Amino acid sequence: MQKITTAMADMLEDELMALTDKYLAEGKDPGAILEAYQAGMTEVGKRYEAGEYFVSELILAGEMMNAGGEKIKPFLKGETTQGPSKGRVLIATVEGDIHDIGKNIAGTIMELAGYEVKNLGEDVKTSVIVDEVKSFKPALLGLSGLLTLAYDPMKAVVDGLKEAGIRDQVKVLLGGSQIDEHIVKYVGADVFANDAMTNVSYLKSLA
Repeated sequence: MQKITTAMADMLEDELMALTDKYLAEGKDPGAILEAYQAGMTEVGKRYEAGEYFVSELILAGEMMNAGGEKIKPFLKGETTQGPSKGRVLIATVEGDIHDIGKNIAGTIMELAGYEVKNLGEDVKTSVIVDEVKSFKPALLGLSGLLTLAYDPMKAVVDGLKEAGIRDQVKVLLGGSQIDEHIVKYVGADVFANDAMTNVSYLKSLA
């Protein structure tokens, strides 16, 4: 599986897709393949933070993750899900922020883990998110934001849920590299995650 991780980290798209097809055809554990992808994504993130990679590499990595996920999904679902999805998840990048690479990757990971994910995109108005929580009825609402200016819109969403009387019906998870416990407390959310697998672990804890 190290070859998968290395190909992902080094942006070797053709090699990554070929390895994925090969391993799936050989009957290797799809969960292990997915974990190797995630390890590669973690390395991409480290290289980005170190200034070795730029936004273009993050976008390509996201596309590679999605492409590989589509190959893995049928094998993983057959192994991990029985009947209906494990639960519903609503994700959105809040108003004023257009960063969605991390959110999209997290959504893909959660789908592969057997959850029904609805992605509202980026720069989503507070009222739209609250209305979607009312109609979609997710177990988890994931709010993403990379910029510090996202904190107040995140708080506005939680306040909107309270005003609508539905705050206690959904767990609110914040995502973004700047998010920490202090921001969770300020926003009034339940938890934060800085990587996609943490999202899945938290979802499992809700079951």
